[in-house]
Amino acid sequence: MRTTRLTGLIVVLALILAACGGGDTAITTTPQTPTTTNGGTDPGGFTPGEVISVEVARVTPTVDDEDIEEVAAADARFGLDVFEVVAGDDNVMLSPYSIATALSMLYPGARGDTAAEIADVLHLSVDDATLHQVRNAIDARLGDTPPPMGEDDTRAPFTIRPANSAWGQGGYPFLDGYLLTLAENYGAGLRIVDYVGDTEGSRQVINEWVEDATEDRIQDLIPEGAITVDTRLSLVNAIWFKANWFEPFDPERTEPGTFTRLDDTGVETPLMHADLRTGYAETDRFQAVRLPYAGDAAMVVLLPTTGSPAELAAALDVSDLDIAWQEHIVDLTLPSFEFEAEISLKPALQALGMRAAFERPVGDGADFTGITEVRELFVTDAFHKTFIALDEEGTEAAAATAIIIGLESAPQPATFTADRPFLFWIEHGSTGEMLFLGQVTDPS
Repeated sequence: MRTTRLTGLIVVLALILAACGGGDTAITTTPQTPTTTNGGTDPGGFTPGEVISVEVARVTPTVDDEDIEEVAAADARFGLDVFEVVAGDDNVMLSPYSIATALSMLYPGARGDTAAEIADVLHLSVDDATLHQVRNAIDARLGDTPPPMGEDDTRAPFTIRPANSAWGQGGYPFLDGYLLTLAENYGAGLRIVDYVGDTEGSRQVINEWVEDATEDRIQDLIPEGAITVDTRLSLVNAIWFKANWFEPFDPERTEPGTFTRLDDTGVETPLMHADLRTGYAETDRFQAVRLPYAGDAAMVVLLPTTGSPAELAAALDVSDLDIAWQEHIVDLTLPSFEFEAEISLKPALQALGMRAAFERPVGDGADFTGITEVRELFVTDAFHKTFIALDEEGTEAAAATAIIIGLESAPQPATFTADRPFLFWIEHGSTGEMLFLGQVTDPS
């Protein structure tokens, strides 16, 4: 059941790798995984989902803020790339953070052109060891819970909850070094499943983990038929976000209004109104407003001067995301909305140049010999789902937060009326990580 008094966003991505045939490998390099004599397909009698390999503690990362900023900027650029490929005329949202994290979990197992293409798509500029430490550091900062706004702050706490997991065929010879990277930097100790003996059961146990990680918002992430007896590894990232506005909208000011869609037809929808003291900017391409949450995050809404949100996103560069905010009293109009989205991630990544990973491991095809010694793995599919619900309602503590604002003299006024399609993203404050990127073309 949807929580209507708070904003919730969830995004999940799974990458599934399959063996191209059974192979002849019989010796496992993971000490806690049993040796097999049937091509690494014997699950060894483990309970599905049990973590048995490289069960080590996640390390405390030691990276500079500059490295975090560099990776976060690359994630934003990557997000704009994917958005340009998948955005059409409908509501859509994706998580640059989630997709980039899942691909980073895949990256240490790639070699040769396969690794080079992943690095190019992700716009990686840091060395491999730094990348994984930065991912670790970003997850740690996302999980930090800010202190209450005061003794009278009775709101549900601001929450960003990331989670990673790796699901491998029992008895398959995964390399220790690869599993160690996942465990130490992503908190993803290998979870054992039996793709060969119980294909459907394996899919269900992974989907159940996703549902639990996202408060049941994302269900059936991996569809029927996506996992087969040839599957050997699934990499999953999930992020769940929940926050109150720093300064909430007054429900009594919400009233029906007309939202003009891309085809110039109008639809009646509830439009929220507020006079907010916040960041505002104008360029020849867009109006922008920054809406902070009561925690370390904010939503940025961009209203194109002309054209569609997708066309605006395609014209933006990472430098454009560093908006020169000026404080204004903004006469704000914004629709409440809720939608789910699912993007075709595999063709999007292929279109961006990540091709070898999806090709059978012969010739110029996939090379994941950093995962297992025998070159037999390739990515068979990738899935990405998102959910967002936005409204004006908050708790009493949210109202108290709004009171804390306004201690200085009033700045210049501005008007921001999002009664036509707009672009938005949600950014994490201390890291600058772009958590979500989307467009609203029809809030009804």
